[in-house]
Amino acid sequence: MSNSGPRPVDRPFWTPGVLILLAFMLAGGIGLAARFIGGLGPVTNLDNANPWGLWIAVDVASGVALAAGGFTTAFLAHILGKEYYEPIVRPALLTAALGYTFVAFGVFIDIGRPWAVWKPVFFQNHDSALFEVAMCVMTYLAVLWIEFIPVLAERFKHKIGLLALLDRGLDKTIWIFTILGVVLSCMHQSSLGTLMLIAPTKVHELWYTPLLPLLFLTSAIAVGYPMVIFETTIATTSLRLRSEIQILEPLSRFVIITLGLYLGLKLGDLAYRGALDLIFEGTAASWFFLVELAVGGILPWLMLLSPAVRRSRRGLFAAASLIVGGVLLNRINVFIVAYNAQLHGTSYTPSLLEFVVTAGCIATIMFLYRLFVTYLPVIHAQKLEVKQ
Repeated sequence: MSNSGPRPVDRPFWTPGVLILLAFMLAGGIGLAARFIGGLGPVTNLDNANPWGLWIAVDVASGVALAAGGFTTAFLAHILGKEYYEPIVRPALLTAALGYTFVAFGVFIDIGRPWAVWKPVFFQNHDSALFEVAMCVMTYLAVLWIEFIPVLAERFKHKIGLLALLDRGLDKTIWIFTILGVVLSCMHQSSLGTLMLIAPTKVHELWYTPLLPLLFLTSAIAVGYPMVIFETTIATTSLRLRSEIQILEPLSRFVIITLGLYLGLKLGDLAYRGALDLIFEGTAASWFFLVELAVGGILPWLMLLSPAVRRSRRGLFAAASLIVGGVLLNRINVFIVAYNAQLHGTSYTPSLLEFVVTAGCIATIMFLYRLFVTYLPVIHAQKLEVKQ
C-alpha cells in the first residue's frame, strides 16, 4: 500500500489528451445548443413509439450503474472497516459524484420540457418507481458532494472559512452520509430495473423478468469494483503514477463473489423461465444477449479465477474492462435493444448528434476528473520517476 496520503498530481494539466477532450466537449456543446434551440425532434431519432434512447440508456442508466464504485468502496472501507482500501475511496467518490452529476444532466437534456425537471419534488406520485429514482438520485447526488467536502476543505479551508466550518461539522457526522449513500444507492439501482416491469409485452423475453430490480442491483454491485480497477489503472498510467496493483489485486477477489452471484441469478432465472433456448435463436437480440452474457460476464469471471490474471496489471485491467463493457451493454440492451413499442414498423437508431452529445458528456467527466486530481488531494499513488 502507498505509505503517503492523497495529494494533488504533480503533472502538467494541459496535455494533448486534455486538448482532445476539449474538442469532444466543443462538439458536444454544439449538439446541446442544437437540442435546446430546435428541440428533441430535429436532433434525435426519438418519437412517440420510441420515447427514450441513447441518452437514457448510456448517459443515465449506464451512468448510474458505472458510478457504483462510490458506494461499494465506501461500504468496504468505512462500514466493513477494511481500511486497507482507503486509498481508492476518494477517486471512486470523485468518479461517482461526477457520474451522478452528469446523470442528472442527462435527464435534463432528454426530457421534452427540461424547465419542469423540478416538479417531482413538489408534485409527488408515491406509486411511481420513476419518482423513487428521481428522489433517490437527487438526494444521493447531494450526499456525494457532501462526502467530498473534506477533500475540498483539506485544500482550501485556510482560504474559505465556510469549508473549514463544514469540515468540522462533518468530522463527527460523516458516517451518517456514508450509510445514507449506500442505502440510497441500493434503492435507486434496483428501481431502474423496476421501471421496465410496467412493459411486459414490450420487452424481449431474454431480459424481461420479475427479477429485473434484483438483477439491476446485483449487476451494479458487481461492476463497482471493476470500475474502480478500470479507472485507477487508466489514471495511474496516463498520469505516470506508480501502479496500485497491491490494492487492486485483493479487491478483485470480491468481484469473483459479486459477479458470480449476478451470473448465477441471471442464468438461474433464464432456466426457471424456460428461456435458455432463446439465447441461440440467431436473432439480433439473441446475439446482443450472448455478447453481454458471455463476453461481458462469464469470460471475465473465469479470467479472475486465475491468480496470475489477478496479479497482472494488464490481465486485471482486461477483465475489469470486459465487466464494465458487459454492464454498459446490459443497460443498452434493456432500454434499447429489448424494448419494442409495437406501435409501428419503425425501429430506433440513435442520430449522429445523440452520439456527439454523449461523447461530449463523457469527455467532460474525464476533463473534470483530470482537473480535480490536479488541484485536490484525491489520489494516493506516488509519482513514477522517469529517467531523463
